[in-house]
Amino acid sequence: MKSQSDHKAFSQRQLRVGELVKQNIGELFIRNEAKIPSLNSKLITVTEVRMTPDLKTARVYVIPLGGIDTKEIVKILTEYSHLVRKALSKRLDVKFLPKLTFVEDNSFDYAEKIERLIRKNNDKEKKRYN
Repeated sequence: MKSQSDHKAFSQRQLRVGELVKQNIGELFIRNEAKIPSLNSKLITVTEVRMTPDLKTARVYVIPLGGIDTKEIVKILTEYSHLVRKALSKRLDVKFLPKLTFVEDNSFDYAEKIERLIRKNNDKEKKRYN
């Protein structure tokens, strides 16, 4: 028997609030309003924000420019998430300000891997028919 959370779609509300949080954190990073020491937040891209059903926790997927030192960047963001949350509180008017959890976004690596496999397969097909 599957648990309820398996393959459950996100509600419109989760998607809407997630997009709002994503846009605002992105702007915070561009303007360097979070004031995170030893980190140039202008070089960080927020690719996605997933909200829990109660909207009290946000999982923020980030990737630094060029994908360099991703684990270190995520570690620093996690350590100083209270500063990001404080800056976010000045921008959002929501009942509960979500707790932020920063996560490394591997979707670009995964997409690149799939693309390589497809190209490799296409090359094999071309050789077979030539």
